[in-house]
Amino acid sequence: MDTTTTSGLHARFLRGLARSESRPAVSVGGETFTYGELHERALLWGGALTESGASTVGVLAGKGVTAYAGILAGLYAGATVVPLRPDFPAARTEQMVEAAEVDALIADERGLTVAPSVKTLLAPEVNQKGLKAAQALSEPKDVRPEDSAYVLFTSGSTGRPKGVRIGHGSTEHYFGLLDARYDFTPDDVFSQTFDLNFDCAMFDLFCAWGAGAEAVVLPGAAYRNVPAFVAERGLTVWFSTPSAIDLVRRTGRLAPGAMPGLRWSFFAGEALTVRDTADWRAAAGNSVTENLYGPTELTITVAGYRWDDEETPRVAVNGVVPIGAVHEGHEYVLIDENEAGEGELAIAGPQLTPGYLDPADEQGRFLDRDGQRFYRTGDRVRRLGGDDLAYLGRLDSQVQVLGWRVELTEVEHALETCGVQAVALGVQGDGGTELFVFYTGPRRPVIELVRALRAVLPEGVIPRRYEHVEEFPLNSNRKIDRKTLAARAAEILSPVPA
Repeated sequence: MDTTTTSGLHARFLRGLARSESRPAVSVGGETFTYGELHERALLWGGALTESGASTVGVLAGKGVTAYAGILAGLYAGATVVPLRPDFPAARTEQMVEAAEVDALIADERGLTVAPSVKTLLAPEVNQKGLKAAQALSEPKDVRPEDSAYVLFTSGSTGRPKGVRIGHGSTEHYFGLLDARYDFTPDDVFSQTFDLNFDCAMFDLFCAWGAGAEAVVLPGAAYRNVPAFVAERGLTVWFSTPSAIDLVRRTGRLAPGAMPGLRWSFFAGEALTVRDTADWRAAAGNSVTENLYGPTELTITVAGYRWDDEETPRVAVNGVVPIGAVHEGHEYVLIDENEAGEGELAIAGPQLTPGYLDPADEQGRFLDRDGQRFYRTGDRVRRLGGDDLAYLGRLDSQVQVLGWRVELTEVEHALETCGVQAVALGVQGDGGTELFVFYTGPRRPVIELVRALRAVLPEGVIPRRYEHVEEFPLNSNRKIDRKTLAARAAEILSPVPA
């Protein structure tokens, strides 16, 4: 019997507690909670969870003390944590609760209104029923490396959420690498931009907490003037999706020298363009900027690239910042690699998920080679000099039009020369696949956009349809919602009769 234990993901909070017990751990909505306060809540709530026998704890709460202390409480109890959002449809939440076999829920006031039936329901900030000081844990429970720290749900091709298990051993390896790479201290102040059901939120929290630093939640209003919020709260570490850069630009706030206090700037979740990064660097010139890459199945991020003002624009492919080198301790292969060193990226190693909650979801997603299990990312990459990789796009972003293979990212990059940000889509029409472009920025005559594309693309693959939008729709993870745009394009191409 394997009796090996590990310190577990929650040990990062304990390390921060030892350094900064009376200092802020998280600030949200005008309230600040210290390490000591969150620790005491987590011990109390974790005791109630332990007494209930819970093994999987759903945290159904918006960003607030219930969510942050609830995540810690579940970890302290040795349970698997499942972050859930109270603004999701109740039916979808119920699907996730059932799939993960959640047997206890910690909910805030809004979460209570949509909470499905479970064995144990705690609402610590609404009422204290079921919470007794005598039940409080004296210390967190031991866990094993193979025990699941949390489960996150991604969208599934079958129309139901797909649960990804991430183990304590994976997070221990991941954050150990980050500790060696970055110089975070208790004096740092981290942005907390990601929703808690998005894996990058774990970076926000457990990098901050591992350093004894403060994580500050950005309210919606802060995006009207991000530099002012950064200055007011003294942020030194920024992490968001690249879409935030264009948002700041469109508010007119992305001015040179606007954010001198940032030491580190991180972006992940979408392709990061050279143009966006250069503009951000001008505004946050004192910060080291990195592009982080990784699907949920590989524990938050599994590759990283550090921007260089001179080198990066030279090596970037299609105007996209490279994803860099795969993390130490991992192996990768390029499936169907061609002579140009391009192929689908598959990765094996300690950050790899042990699998999905439903084994049926694993079909076609994993590859066994030389005794190792690789995750097929579905991303096409190209080998660059050294260990770096360039991101070329999703496999499903490569479309065929009249026999031509079209890389949608190439179309988007070409349109940047017109000063617009574009999303190119391959939409099925009556005559086959049609290219459709949505763009933001100044409205341009179609002929001007076509001329720009003719300079770099064959005539047969130049899009015929262009739609100007004030801004791109974002999904719950603040990424550009390509599905919504695709549906809009399909409706324009084939309108439903009145």
